[in-house]
Amino acid sequence: MSPMQNNPTPHGKGLLRSIDWFTVLLYVILICLGWMSVCGATYDFEQAGNFFDFSTRSGMQIVWMGTSLVLALFLLMTDDRLIESLSYIIYLLFVVLLFVTPFLAHDIKGSLSWIKVGSFSVQPAEFAKFATALCVAKVMSTNGFSVMRRRDFLIAGAVILLPVAAILLQKETGSALVYLSFFLMLYREGMPGCVLFTGLSAIVYFVVGVRFAEQPMWTGAPVMLGPYLVLLLITLSVGGMVWMYTKRRDVAMVLLSGVGVMAIATLFSRFVIPFDVVWVQLGVSALGILYLLYHALRDRMMSYLYISLFALGAIALHYSAGFVMTDVLQPHQQTRIRVLLGLEDDPRDAGYNVIQAKIAIGSGGLRGKGFLNGTQTKLKYVPEQDTDFIFCTVGEEEGFLGCTLVLALYLALILRLIHLAERQPYTFGRVYGYCVMSIFLFHLFINVGMVLGLTPVIGIPLPFFSYGGSSLWGFTILLFIFLRIDAGRYRMQR
Repeated sequence: MSPMQNNPTPHGKGLLRSIDWFTVLLYVILICLGWMSVCGATYDFEQAGNFFDFSTRSGMQIVWMGTSLVLALFLLMTDDRLIESLSYIIYLLFVVLLFVTPFLAHDIKGSLSWIKVGSFSVQPAEFAKFATALCVAKVMSTNGFSVMRRRDFLIAGAVILLPVAAILLQKETGSALVYLSFFLMLYREGMPGCVLFTGLSAIVYFVVGVRFAEQPMWTGAPVMLGPYLVLLLITLSVGGMVWMYTKRRDVAMVLLSGVGVMAIATLFSRFVIPFDVVWVQLGVSALGILYLLYHALRDRMMSYLYISLFALGAIALHYSAGFVMTDVLQPHQQTRIRVLLGLEDDPRDAGYNVIQAKIAIGSGGLRGKGFLNGTQTKLKYVPEQDTDFIFCTVGEEEGFLGCTLVLALYLALILRLIHLAERQPYTFGRVYGYCVMSIFLFHLFINVGMVLGLTPVIGIPLPFFSYGGSSLWGFTILLFIFLRIDAGRYRMQR
């Protein structure tokens, strides 16, 4: 046996000493608190305190917790080099499984994402997250890879978006949106900030356009507030991007002068002759795009071309928003978005979950009603209260202080994952670590946000809290593969 095999780390640290036990502790605390929340959400007074009966949700959650701990131990004992070498195979297997899932799954509330295995149901989309993270980390760790290179960026994007396409075929929009969190990792690895800005801008333009699409600027105005605001924001964004990325302030000021033209047209429409100012805005936008293309050809700067394409794409996105709302999204998804944006008041259907969740959280007050004393949850007012809406159980039983503690634990986990990712000596470990962090952050933000009515109800679980084996196993695998990679960080590369 070679000296390298006797002492696999240059610092003489064994596996047990190399594992980040602080993260393991956070994991154990979170799954235990999650089990308590499942107990609170599913407790029936007829149980007489029997939380360990496997016929109950709380009893089955113990089974998922126990198997998750066994799975975590198995992953810690597995050679991280083996995991890395199998990244492509694991990814391909899960992509194939995702595409065949709609043909094997049973329809559950319109979704074809659950496969029956004996007496249990498994959701492959939950496990495909770690497979995608492994594959994109492997791709980005190859020699010469650079996110700044267009070809490499497209390859990484294709690895991320292929599972998204498969999951959309399962009519599981919520799980598909989780994969957008990978772009936070790409930003850390050098993706231009303009790409992230473009994505955020698209969301803002869509929300503003839909929210104010039918609201006139003033009583009897011939111009609607939605398109007016979107085109104004596009003009400001284009001017700001030229200012930032080309450093040509003279060009930026010419583009921003369009805002003055819009203001004059608005005043003329308000006090002289009423007309739809949006036509003036479209004219200003068209002239701005032609002006950018002129500078792109004259100065031979691709930045002008990209910014002009941004403006053109943003306008196309705005005018396709109505088509997306009515012809692409499912009726229940349309209703959820309209309720979230305040366009509809639907207390008996789409808005019912959020209303009841808010009531449950608000009724908890500062210190909560105490374990098993929540009235909203005991009387089953909150649908999905042990899965997607389990955070309302924390708010009702443990109050503001309990919610603060849980969020502080998640914050500690997110910050710790960032710390672990940054200390990785190799690209593979760092990229995978940021994928893990991004997925946890996205789940936390969206799940808590939808319970509070701040984000659409898209049905994604709260990590380590929501009931279910697929969810808990998926997050456990995701986390402990990274902890195993981190534990091997001292090993010399051979």
